[in-house]
Amino acid sequence: MYAQENQLTKSPNKVETSAAMLQAVNSGEWFKFRIHYGIFNASYATIEVNEELWEGKPVFHAKGVGKTTGLARLFFKVDDYYDSYFDINGVRPLYFTRNINEGGYKKNVTIRFDHEANTASVNDLLKGEKGTYKTEPNIQDLISCFYYLRENLDTSNIKKGDFVVVNLFFDAENFGFKFKFLGDEMIKTKFGYVNSLKFRPYVQSGRVFKSSESITLWVSSDKNKIPLRLQASLRVGSITADLDEFKGLKNPFNIVIQN
Repeated sequence: MYAQENQLTKSPNKVETSAAMLQAVNSGEWFKFRIHYGIFNASYATIEVNEELWEGKPVFHAKGVGKTTGLARLFFKVDDYYDSYFDINGVRPLYFTRNINEGGYKKNVTIRFDHEANTASVNDLLKGEKGTYKTEPNIQDLISCFYYLRENLDTSNIKKGDFVVVNLFFDAENFGFKFKFLGDEMIKTKFGYVNSLKFRPYVQSGRVFKSSESITLWVSSDKNKIPLRLQASLRVGSITADLDEFKGLKNPFNIVIQN
């Protein structure tokens, strides 16, 4: 038997979101992750979302920041900033920024999405190059995808071995972002034991990741779908990112056994 593949852009179980119907995402929500590289506490990363006005209309504005700290910064300097404005009624990206410096590898790109024309206008600020590209229906950027999945993935019907695919626009290309459901697992976190859903995102091997199956992700099985832990095998070594702090959740965080 082949594992079921659930294309979210066509799924009959897709949830139509609106400002009043959002089940997982809340304005003012904030997560902080502690990232370990081997024995080093390598860095912290944060992601937050707030309701704002963008070009005169209410939207969600999400910001993700990652930096290496302490001794790790001496070996590998990381300064990453991601920014996404997306439609409050349907979790559709409108404007995206990726400004990163990872050990000397730099990118500074903005993307404006037009969902009527199914296009993305890319401005590479470092190279001074611009281009407009066709996009797949219901496209997501790297940040909006995080919120889209939390809102739209129907975890009540997902089965071990199922695949989920989301249309993702990265740099100047369309990708079918694919991940596999590995099953339920109770994991120990800073806050206590939490029931989680375990996934295997498929990524491009090469500059950063050792293989396409290098990442494992755990999210809470409650209505928030909080990212609890991420483990990744890199070209050199491995990292673990654990949820360290949070605030502004829309729903109760279900901890089975508190520390």
